[in-house]
Amino acid sequence: MLPLLPSRTALLLIDMQRDFCAPGGYADQAGLDIQCLRAPIPAQQRLLAAARAAGMLVVHTREGHRSDLSDLPEWKRIRAERSGAPIGAAGPLGRLLVRGEYGHDLIDELQPQVGEPVIDKPGYCAFAATDLELILRTRGIDSLIITGVTTEVCVSSTLRSAIDRGFNCLTVSDACASAHPELHAAALAMINVEGGIFGEVCDSAALLSALREAA
Repeated sequence: MLPLLPSRTALLLIDMQRDFCAPGGYADQAGLDIQCLRAPIPAQQRLLAAARAAGMLVVHTREGHRSDLSDLPEWKRIRAERSGAPIGAAGPLGRLLVRGEYGHDLIDELQPQVGEPVIDKPGYCAFAATDLELILRTRGIDSLIITGVTTEVCVSSTLRSAIDRGFNCLTVSDACASAHPELHAAALAMINVEGGIFGEVCDSAALLSALREAA
């Protein structure tokens, strides 16, 4: 594992929202296994506590759209309808994947503290149409610890974009999740090809040990 300097490292918690991780949310309405999506929460809580104790920047992201759906591409709208969870439709937690709704917010277990940026993104990549890179560059961040859901979609999209932008990335295997275990495993395996073309992968125990040593 490459050395991680807390002052130059940020912990990213990608899309740990009720819409993806709570009963009645978007993922649940689409028939996805939310128990799989909730599995990384304990590891994320441990990493979050360690990052805060080390003074590390913590960034949360939320996927969702404007209330009038003016930032929702037609193809995404159609595909969500096919999944059985139309974006903007009424659900038990409010309109699905719409900003400001109860389901759009982060789960209770991983609520941000004052001063921790929350990035609202209309797409899968946390850098697309957001000020995430500006926030990271302003803080002098050059390394990212990546966690969240889903491994094969928003986590992978963000990771690849971060690598192209020159960030050193570490993806935490048990702090990410997918509703499809085989896709989770495949997404993690792709990171390691060609000597780690998309950075490194480790589990939360190894990372916590490294952070203790860095402290």
